[in-house]
Amino acid sequence: MSHVEHLKELHGLPAFDFARFAGKRELPEAGAAAWWLAIEPYGDSPQDFGDLWDRFLDSVDPAGVRAIIVGQWGEPYDNDSSGIVRRLVEARDRLTSLRAVFIGDLEMEEAEISWIEQSDVTPVLEAYPLLEEFGIRGGTGLRFPAVRHEHLRTLRFEAGGLPGEVVRGVAASELPALEHLDLWLGVEEYGGDAGVADLAPILAEGRFPALRHLGLRNSEIQDEVATAVAGAPVVAQLTSLDLSLGVLTDEGATALLGGQPLTHLTRLDLHHNFLSEPVVERIRTALEPSGVETDLSERGEVWEDDGVVHRFTAVAE
Repeated sequence: MSHVEHLKELHGLPAFDFARFAGKRELPEAGAAAWWLAIEPYGDSPQDFGDLWDRFLDSVDPAGVRAIIVGQWGEPYDNDSSGIVRRLVEARDRLTSLRAVFIGDLEMEEAEISWIEQSDVTPVLEAYPLLEEFGIRGGTGLRFPAVRHEHLRTLRFEAGGLPGEVVRGVAASELPALEHLDLWLGVEEYGGDAGVADLAPILAEGRFPALRHLGLRNSEIQDEVATAVAGAPVVAQLTSLDLSLGVLTDEGATALLGGQPLTHLTRLDLHHNFLSEPVVERIRTALEPSGVETDLSERGEVWEDDGVVHRFTAVAE
């Protein structure tokens, strides 16, 4: 779970904790910060996110706000993100400069990633046709039916289990400006039921013509994903490929090396893996002389039970 931390910035802007500092210090200009909005739902005086949201819109110039990060909005299990989505949609005529949104910025101490209750988040994209970055943490209850959006450049889903329905929705979407796509596929136990077939449109040529970074991460079927990526037409247009956080073994890495050339990449991220040293050296020897930055750090956790070896993704529950 060390891989799940609060965002320190969004859209190139530093995160600013509005609830903590409002009324205690001078606020930054509306467009100079990524506004981090979160409540403390516990204790003798639990807070209400609606009150915080209204106070935020009344304290800053909404027309100047460029980025919003939503953290804790209620107690786990009892709240889903539909209220957050509704508030964002209702404020579209006020937040006219909004270009980046992240929903679900919670650390493990606040809620396990599988406890974060999401909803259909696509109304945010429909309400903000100029949005450039959109990120979601948590896959429980998450829905993402296919959309068309002309300006979205970055789309990121962090989950211990990303529903196959969501992956298929992304794959069927029309996002001509999309440059950065990051999918944490997760494990089936926590709802990550996407298969390699669901990724096929993403891996094909032409679906996302502007795509330069592809992350297919945190998967218990990482070897299958790597094998599919090895022959995927989309790889030729990428500058960065990320297959980290999952259960990648020598089998998947060998398939990746045996596929199309990867020497055009600037970066290949395979950190948190289950690779042997000989395979690690093969990857470095094949790619680093061509200038490809490789991250092969951090061996994953292995647990053996009655002769059965278990390997785990970096993030699950």
